[in-house]
Amino acid sequence: MGKYSIKELERLSGIKAHTIRIWEKRHNLIEPSRTSTNIRYYSDDDLKKIINVSLLNNHGVKISHIADLDHEQLVKKVLEFTEKKTEADIYINQVIVCMIDLDEEQFEKQLTALAQKFGMEKTITDVIFPFLDRIGILWQTGNITPAQEHFVSNLVRQKLLVAVDALPIPPKTARTAVLFLPEQELHEIGLLFCYYILKKSGIRVFYLGQMVPYEDLKSIGQSHHPDFFVTSIISERMPKDLQNFINTLSSDFPTSKIIATGGVLNRMALTFPPNFHLAANILKVRDFV
Repeated sequence: MGKYSIKELERLSGIKAHTIRIWEKRHNLIEPSRTSTNIRYYSDDDLKKIINVSLLNNHGVKISHIADLDHEQLVKKVLEFTEKKTEADIYINQVIVCMIDLDEEQFEKQLTALAQKFGMEKTITDVIFPFLDRIGILWQTGNITPAQEHFVSNLVRQKLLVAVDALPIPPKTARTAVLFLPEQELHEIGLLFCYYILKKSGIRVFYLGQMVPYEDLKSIGQSHHPDFFVTSIISERMPKDLQNFINTLSSDFPTSKIIATGGVLNRMALTFPPNFHLAANILKVRDFV
């Protein structure tokens, strides 16, 4: 059961804390609980209600009308609304609600509908990536469990693998790329999406996945001589260790273009060899290729 401050509610719903307080007083939309020391906090149900209220209110439904709806009517109104609208951003909050409830059926239904409406690429860039940013907020505030995170990641991962599998296999004469996450790196949703966009662009991809031992990577590189290596580094590391990794990768594969993403690479004063390229995010990898 989540416990959110009003500021956390603001960050997750997009509704200002001042507005939430007004809605509480004037319309009795939600009623916060209080700790033993009289500090206000909100539950998962409060978060889901504010998310639904904000979606309708941001698209022109008056708050006085929303306040008259009971729970079932509110949910029905939101579902009717999302079926009519085409903007990708209105779906982000609905996916968050599915995650909180561990509602696999509805989550699957949402992703399938989005992929059919926008295509897989737009679904990932405009809905899933912003959604993952919201998950980051939930992690920071301690309001998401490992079970919820794994639930979401596995469903998104399955969708991406199905989408990749549906693409035609590039010819053997096509350029090649090795996609991998080094040891200590676990979060592969971005790399899987890179797999999708590169294969869609006609690149033959050797996808190695997460936590790849360097000797295994070296073996693949020396036997296949890929045009590109693509990786992502998120976990904090010592600058010296990271620089050694960059230098080793670059020197072991001097004829390959190495493309890396990850905030940790931007935060450190590192030196990048000529064949090592830093992409701002996973979407920019295609520009280098």
